[in-house]
Amino acid sequence: MTEDGEVPLPEALPHWDYQMNLHLRRVLQVDPGRAKSEAGLPDDAVLTLAAVWTATGSSLRGPGARVQLGGLEEVEIDLEVHLNGSDLGGLLLLDTALVLAEACVDGGPAAPRRAGSVLWSDRCSLRLQGDAPQFPMAVVDFAKTSFPDGAAWHLQIGSNLDAATMGSLLLLINEKNSVTATAFENAVKPRPVDRVVLAAVYADAARIMIEHALRHEEFVDDAHFGEDTLGATLVALFHQLFPGSSINDARLRLNRSPSLFTSDLQAAVKIFEEL
Repeated sequence: MTEDGEVPLPEALPHWDYQMNLHLRRVLQVDPGRAKSEAGLPDDAVLTLAAVWTATGSSLRGPGARVQLGGLEEVEIDLEVHLNGSDLGGLLLLDTALVLAEACVDGGPAAPRRAGSVLWSDRCSLRLQGDAPQFPMAVVDFAKTSFPDGAAWHLQIGSNLDAATMGSLLLLINEKNSVTATAFENAVKPRPVDRVVLAAVYADAARIMIEHALRHEEFVDDAHFGEDTLGATLVALFHQLFPGSSINDARLRLNRSPSLFTSDLQAAVKIFEEL
């Protein structure tokens, strides 16, 4: 569901950000009697239809909704899942399963017996982020921090490239800078001025991340970082912005002419091109 009402689940939400919560709804027709019969279970077996979500970007997962089925007649089940945007990221997976809710010893020889045994399952996916990395963000009063009061945003980035990306990046927005704070509030439906601000923040964040990576000696062309680590995120961003270029050549350009390299990054992120 969106602000415009209920819409079919798309393959991706290109304008999603961590301030956007999700409300997912799935309607299923379930025939408990047939399910029990085909599984070799007695009529009094207790079944549950459950939904579980997993977010690859945050490595978090949790229960979404569950409904216990007591009868044998076909029923329509409406499962609703409410998810906080701050818990999500990457690819959102929604698994729906019909499971045996309680242990059952009275079934047929091949019937499931343990509680939690899966009789049927299905998976839907929703891509919340494309190839460009996103990261958690927070709106704070810079006057209460060590950052300059007049700054509009600040990207915190960790030094350990083997650490998890989600724990290594944090974009802070100064709530006293109304233009920037409003742009992020309107990120789902940005106005023209919001698009300019968001483009500027994205370009600056990309510059900080790439320059930060190139200053690490272990950030080299043949480096191997674990999945969902800061190093892997930075490698992916580098190759997205500079396809076909080597990390070593980019490091040399940065050291030789930092200002020219900044211009290279502006061109790579196509700043303001889609406004």
